Amino acid sequence: MARKMKDSGIEWIGEIPEGWEIHRIKTHFSIISGSGFKPELQGQSTGDFPVCKASDISSSGHYLHTSANYISSDIVKSQHFSIIPKGSILFAKIGEAMRKNNRSLCSLDCCVDNNCQGLVPKNISSEFSYYLFTCIDMTWFDNAGTIPCINNQKLYDCRIPFPSYDEQLLIANHLNIQCDKINEMLFHIRASIEEYKKLKQAVITQAVTKGVRGKREMKDSGVEWIGKIPKEWRKTQLRHCATIKSGITLGKSYSKDTVLIERPYLRVANVQGGYVDLNDLATIQVTPDEDLKYRLHSGDVLMTEGGDRDKLGRGCVWHGEIEPCLHQNHVFAVQTNETILLPEFLEYLTASDVGRSYFDVTAIKTTNLACTSSSKVLAFTIPLPPIEEQIEIVNFIKKRSLKLNKLIMKKELLVQELESYKKSLIYEVVTGKREV
Repeated sequence: MARKMKDSGIEWIGEIPEGWEIHRIKTHFSIISGSGFKPELQGQSTGDFPVCKASDISSSGHYLHTSANYISSDIVKSQHFSIIPKGSILFAKIGEAMRKNNRSLCSLDCCVDNNCQGLVPKNISSEFSYYLFTCIDMTWFDNAGTIPCINNQKLYDCRIPFPSYDEQLLIANHLNIQCDKINEMLFHIRASIEEYKKLKQAVITQAVTKGVRGKREMKDSGVEWIGKIPKEWRKTQLRHCATIKSGITLGKSYSKDTVLIERPYLRVANVQGGYVDLNDLATIQVTPDEDLKYRLHSGDVLMTEGGDRDKLGRGCVWHGEIEPCLHQNHVFAVQTNETILLPEFLEYLTASDVGRSYFDVTAIKTTNLACTSSSKVLAFTIPLPPIEEQIEIVNFIKKRSLKLNKLIMKKELLVQELESYKKSLIYEVVTGKREV
């Protein structure tokens, strides 16, 4: 027999069981904010307390067991760090990290930096609280300032469903079991996706360095990350078969009487590996001369200057998806001499282990970031088959990649479905719509 329900009066909650109550967050939680974490204190892998950052929370999942940084009890005292007790919910409170809505249940006493904070539960199950907060969007409590940041008063005033403590434990236990099953399935699906991606990478690398004509006489390329290449091929630097064009620098000011026209332009985020993402396309005001100077042409190979390591030298062929279209200075446009180098072949070279190795080795690197330059792009040593064989290789890779991409997309769709089901399950259980 279905249990009786009542209207909670809260839009995001909807109906709850008759025996449940509605409480404000401040009734059952206290907020502990983080502290400034000086650079000279960072980098210690051992200590009495972990100091958690937004990156630790986003990568930890349900439980946060460890951190990249630790500090001693003496430093905690001298720097007046607050200790967040085991069983608290950790989350980012500012910037894009806040918008991502990542949160973790800390399994040990810890500290957090000033971009994060913790919710300490009282008279409420920690496990139930974790699942409850996965249903709460932290952007609801945005202070509406220039930089998104949680307004703690808004957070405290938020109302939540509150079952009896015994039912909280039942709910948490049920969700632990069910979510563990779902997470196990997700783990295996994601592992298979990575295997397909590795296979695709191997197919591309093998094809652009060894060809697709079967066994043949090989020779040493003289380049460690290229290895042996077919005897008929040659190696050359990209500068001998392509030119490169930098994009427009943003933020330029013009006089009042300057004639300007509005044009879409590509940023690093738009240039993905193997395709152009046009879902979020920005525009810029430029002069007619700049419009002509920085305009993309069909067949240009777009390559990113850098950022995160995965963005370094990432590229794809521009097929004139939008005309006219410009590109910013952090995106290079490489124009190949198509009589000796196909744009598509260069795209696959940059995606291969050959390209990945070259750009990683030659990059200017800082912590977690890397960048290249137009001169280094042009100095890229490439294996160069005859143009007829490049056509064969490109067609082969396209055919194999299409099959692998279909398998990857199928698996990724399954991940989305499972994630959506898990989210729906948690919501229905913590609001009492599904009885356990």
